[in-house]
Amino acid sequence: MTSAIGAVKQAFTAATGHTAKVADLEKDTFDPSQKPTNSLTTDHGVFVSDTDNWLQASNGARPGPDLLEDQIAREKIMRFDHERIPERVVHARGVGAHGYFKVYDDKASKYTFAPALTDASRITPTFVRFSTVQGSRGSADTVRDVRGFAVKFYTEEGNWDLVGNNIPVFFIQDAIKFPDLIHAVKPEPHNEVPQGQSAHNNFWDFAGLQPESAHMIMWAMSDRGIPRSLRTMQGFGVNTFTLINAKNERFFVKFHWIPELGVHSLMWDEALKINGQDPDFHRKDLEEAISTGAYPKWFFGIQVIPEAQENDFEFDILDATKIWPEELIPVEIIGEMVLNKSVDEYFPETEQVAFCTSHIVPGIGFSDDPLLQGRNFSYFDTQLSRLGVNWQQLPINRPVCPVLNHHRDGAMQHKITKGPNYWPNRHQVGGPVPPAEGGFAEYPQKVQGIKQRLRSPKFQEHFNQAQLFYNSLADHEKAHIVSAISFELSHCDDPIVYESYTKLLNNVDFDLAKQVAINVGGVVPDKVVRANPGRSSSRLSQLAFAPKVPTIKSRRIAILLADGFNLAEVEALRAALKAGSATTWIIGPRRGPVYPAGEEVGIGKGYSSDHHYEGQRSTMFDAIIIPSGAKHAQALADSGRTVHWVREAFGHCKPIGAIGEGVAFLREAAQLPGIQFNTDRRGDSVTSSYGVVTTGNYDAASAVADAFTIKQGETGFIANFAYELSLHRCWKRETDGLTAKVAY
Repeated sequence: MTSAIGAVKQAFTAATGHTAKVADLEKDTFDPSQKPTNSLTTDHGVFVSDTDNWLQASNGARPGPDLLEDQIAREKIMRFDHERIPERVVHARGVGAHGYFKVYDDKASKYTFAPALTDASRITPTFVRFSTVQGSRGSADTVRDVRGFAVKFYTEEGNWDLVGNNIPVFFIQDAIKFPDLIHAVKPEPHNEVPQGQSAHNNFWDFAGLQPESAHMIMWAMSDRGIPRSLRTMQGFGVNTFTLINAKNERFFVKFHWIPELGVHSLMWDEALKINGQDPDFHRKDLEEAISTGAYPKWFFGIQVIPEAQENDFEFDILDATKIWPEELIPVEIIGEMVLNKSVDEYFPETEQVAFCTSHIVPGIGFSDDPLLQGRNFSYFDTQLSRLGVNWQQLPINRPVCPVLNHHRDGAMQHKITKGPNYWPNRHQVGGPVPPAEGGFAEYPQKVQGIKQRLRSPKFQEHFNQAQLFYNSLADHEKAHIVSAISFELSHCDDPIVYESYTKLLNNVDFDLAKQVAINVGGVVPDKVVRANPGRSSSRLSQLAFAPKVPTIKSRRIAILLADGFNLAEVEALRAALKAGSATTWIIGPRRGPVYPAGEEVGIGKGYSSDHHYEGQRSTMFDAIIIPSGAKHAQALADSGRTVHWVREAFGHCKPIGAIGEGVAFLREAAQLPGIQFNTDRRGDSVTSSYGVVTTGNYDAASAVADAFTIKQGETGFIANFAYELSLHRCWKRETDGLTAKVAY
């Protein structure tokens, strides 16, 4: 019954975007287009008659001095001067969205009594803030960096903040090193350079002298550091928390978010270009997905270790630089989160939202993870300087459950509370709640020891899991790590820095260290320092997270057109791809009408384009299609920009489709190396070669026969193209050396 109730609630929430938190925010949401007034007033409510001219002492012919008595002008300027609040020290650049969370059943009740994790009838409102770490609020989206993945659950028992990243480990083991890490990775203090990246002396100097960062470096330099979309990256709680069940048994837990669409990344050349072409790429992508109904979804999983098994592993389960390999501790999927509403205003929601790892609810607890212990202090403390002591009263931060305590006053207090402000009091108001009635109670953990500063023995090992991660990657992923570290160290101009780090890499893998050292002028090793036994895990490569059912949902496909294209074909292609929930975008010689075959340019009936060749680049899209049409194909061949569009997409391993004369354009103008093209000019047979899908004809009969499916086959242009698109990229094109032959 509870799951049936939950299904009804979920259907309503999915259809309307309405949750208890959205309803709560509506109390503070003002729509200027609605009454009681849509006219301009001062902050104290007086109608403003002129907002364009400061009050002056003037004869009417010449300007005179402005008068300080003009309260309207002074208020306008004063408010503008004080619009900014302190920027987050880390995670300054972010984007947020509202959504909801639900569990599928009560199977987690054997670990926890937290209703948000065990009650399938509940729909828990959430707010998620994604972010980069290093750059300022004005930096770009697609830099190589860790991504913050912070979730605020507005539960009926209070707010629970799961403040994680898209990488499951961290650079340091103990929170006391956090200031050193961030000082090192931030722009260098003498010139405030570089912005939004770690490719500089100070960071790699720190990393080389702090070997506990080796595992995290492997992740950050992998494709995980440049996600294709915020919607296609995993999320991790990073730290070890605890769960407590109704029997008062304790379990250690790690939290996981797994994207419905799979885990996908950009290529480095692509990421660099997007930084300049569209620095808000990820923000726009998230909003576009929500606005088109392709709501981002993540499956929620837990890894659980009984308290009695805490010391049963070769690594310390409280070490934040280590994962729990899934072969040892499987991830149990217990629920899902969907984001279905963009923010109404960035500042009061995304900028003022504040997360604290110390915000947990009954049934969830802390472990002795030394990084978590420090985060619990730091996150709570940092909100005071940004938002003030009453930050939890801000609409985006306040719980949806009742809040009553004896905290009073402080800057910007706006809550009016009647009655006593202390306990005990004669009215018996605001007293503690026993644990049996829902009051939070700490688990009675036995603690013994002496005061000392140390790292326990298992915390001393730093390279086993760096090796495990590297060994588990596909060939193209390993090549990308080599390229990424080589890029970063090539921007370090102090030989001490890049020579030291190339030496350290020999502790991870000899061949990795050798290739990077050759690339950057480091110390080329001549022998293995630390053997790599070759151990691997099946759940570390991004390829391991392909959707069980192939999908092209929310993929962006550019259709390149010039005057003289085949209109019926284009409309059939768009309809078929829309059936797969992909989006298609017409790219033409001009923004406006592009004229199909049979229509006179400038006079006939045109077909509207979304962008012109120079207004967008292939980097903004997941795939390209070139339809048929002789005149159209010749015009594309005569344009260096459209040739570059195709060659760049080819270099970035993206699917490319072509029909009829479009195939000739690929073969003769774009000159894609190593590709087999379809040679049947009139038939509907399909050739797929390294992600390039070609056919000679796609008419009405072809479209009917090609009802939307995702599969490989001898016929069915859309089916084959959708299959290649569902794979995200054709990495074999890169590993077989084809992309290296193309200038893009």
